[in-house]
Amino acid sequence: MKICTIGIDLGKTIFHMIGLDEHGEVIAKKRCSRSQLLAYTANIPAALIGMEACCGAHHLGAALASQGHQVRLIPPQFVKPFVKSNKNDYNDAEAIAEAVQRPRMRFVPIKTNDQLDLQALHRVRDRLVRRRTGIINQIRAFLLERGIAFRAGRVYLRSHMAAILEDAELNLSPLLRGLLEQLWEEWKITESRIEEVTDQLEVIADQDTSCKRLQGVPGVGPLVSTALVAAIGNGSAFAKGREFSAWLGLIPRQVSTGGKPKLLGISKRGNSYLRRLFIHGARAILIRERKKYAFGGWMTHLESRAHANVVAVAVANKLARIAWAVLVKGENYRQTPTLSVNNCEGNMAA
Repeated sequence: MKICTIGIDLGKTIFHMIGLDEHGEVIAKKRCSRSQLLAYTANIPAALIGMEACCGAHHLGAALASQGHQVRLIPPQFVKPFVKSNKNDYNDAEAIAEAVQRPRMRFVPIKTNDQLDLQALHRVRDRLVRRRTGIINQIRAFLLERGIAFRAGRVYLRSHMAAILEDAELNLSPLLRGLLEQLWEEWKITESRIEEVTDQLEVIADQDTSCKRLQGVPGVGPLVSTALVAAIGNGSAFAKGREFSAWLGLIPRQVSTGGKPKLLGISKRGNSYLRRLFIHGARAILIRERKKYAFGGWMTHLESRAHANVVAVAVANKLARIAWAVLVKGENYRQTPTLSVNNCEGNMAA
């Protein structure tokens, strides 16, 4: 019998596969290595293949697609409801095969090599930033134990580090002074690596057409534009801007029953790194001159009745929708005439 649908449970070296016929009956069950899997799929007719969107899925998905198969990647949380009985590798593969056939299932587009490269750069930079933050916090803690405190902000501490290490009158033991010198050197090396990766991203952003268009959107710079392209490509996976902002977790969680809607805080689902970048971009807009923005009056009105963090998230939501529209339509951002507060609120509700 012909295999119509295949579900693959991914692993590092071993893969479990379930094949279904046109009636949904299991007619194939295999445990194989990567090379054995690709050899097997190369010798069967084109089929619908489903996998969870996880590490290694994009590479294997591209390889299977090159063999003529229709490959779909599914977010893991959408596969879980289809798992029957106890959890094991074959049951997971069967659940994937069931889920991939659903007409209203949400899928993840396979990333290109360029997208994966951009994603790798952002992940390296994010790790380096976290490492730098940890170094700074440790330096502050050591100094505070000796009664030396500095105001918030790494710039201020960095400008005083050389003087701290050279000041013999401070209550610093030789051992602690040596540790601080090591941390200071590690800080400078990490800072240099962050600048190198950031420069690489800026070069890519200046050369990529989509990134250049995105940078015309208020609050969107090289970091946000490259991270957005790396995450969603051309944005075609979303039917409208609200779906994209919902994927970012920028819209309220809904707990409604009995016809009574109840909205809570933002869901914080999806790509937390990209969501954080959009919120940083929104904060940057909030401290600038607002008259040049069409939604400047709306931001001012919202600030008068909402917390600053709520305002930043609302602006990030608006920027995400605008960026998605620019990416999908392939057009430059066009600044519209300044809108009234009522019009802005109406557009947000829409």
